Amino acid sequence: MRDAALLVRALREPASAATLTSSQWSELVSVARAESLIGSLAHRLKGISVPDCMQYVLDDAIGAHDLARQQALWEADCARRALINYSGKIVLMKGTAYVAANLDAGVGRSIGDLDIMVARDDLAVVESTLLDAGWEWVKPDPYDDQYYRDHMHELPPLIHRERDRMIDVHHTTLPLTARPTPDAQAMRDNAIALDNGLHVMAPTDMVLHSIAHLFADGDLAGGLRNLWDINLLIRQFAQDDEEFWTELGVRAKTHDLVQEMERGLRLAARLYHTPVYKYRAGQTEFADYLYVRRLLARDGYGRETRKLTRLAFYVRSHWLRMPPMMLARHLWTKWRKGGKPSK
Repeated sequence: MRDAALLVRALREPASAATLTSSQWSELVSVARAESLIGSLAHRLKGISVPDCMQYVLDDAIGAHDLARQQALWEADCARRALINYSGKIVLMKGTAYVAANLDAGVGRSIGDLDIMVARDDLAVVESTLLDAGWEWVKPDPYDDQYYRDHMHELPPLIHRERDRMIDVHHTTLPLTARPTPDAQAMRDNAIALDNGLHVMAPTDMVLHSIAHLFADGDLAGGLRNLWDINLLIRQFAQDDEEFWTELGVRAKTHDLVQEMERGLRLAARLYHTPVYKYRAGQTEFADYLYVRRLLARDGYGRETRKLTRLAFYVRSHWLRMPPMMLARHLWTKWRKGGKPSK
């Protein structure tokens, strides 16, 4: 297999998996694992005839996801209880938000760290409270710590000393030095309360956050999973609310993410056949081809391919995060320390 197109097709058209050969099944599973989409794939292929040996793999992936879902919800509740006296909104983000809100995007979704967002002015009290509750710093290096505090959209990551689970405390959705400037206050104001007192972003903000994370703050690593999130979120929200597309356009302007939104819609439609509102997607650009090439850069063993394309997007990711002189100083500092550039 030359790229990850086989995985995209299986997610988009589950019935296509019924005709795969044994070698194609091996490739499909390898790429799905590499892209952290094995749980999503397993749920999509329910009811499809698959080889017995692969059925065991898919069943195991569903079981692993069920456990990860419980752990994510438990960790979110641990943070809620630790911050019980905090009066501000605690907004869940990414995978934990999807499962907490029982969204389609949470079905089979791999979940790593717990991501939450609070008001920037409240970071000191949230940080102090979490430290008192058993979380510890992951990045002991003074430069990394100061870099996060001065330039990033989150505190340095914390890990719980007993549960060994990480939490990322955000105050906005993109680095402070990034070119787009999403309105974090507007996101918190529109956040929707869950039964347990935690919050999740409103539908359009949730879609735009996923789009921003993919297209304005990274090298597209894990991009197929994030684009699958976008696809599922759009399908569900557009079906539930006839005003979704109008509101999405309005909020994209509010968060300075119009171009990123348009590209996200175009690529979701191209790869996953997401039924997007064409006016919101804009005109196809040549760069879309490069994005697709990067998103599909896996071979049949799940290994990354297309080194030059990946390098170009890696450089782009740092270019987006900070001005040229600041980027040069940052890379020079990290090189002298013998480490990799901070995310």
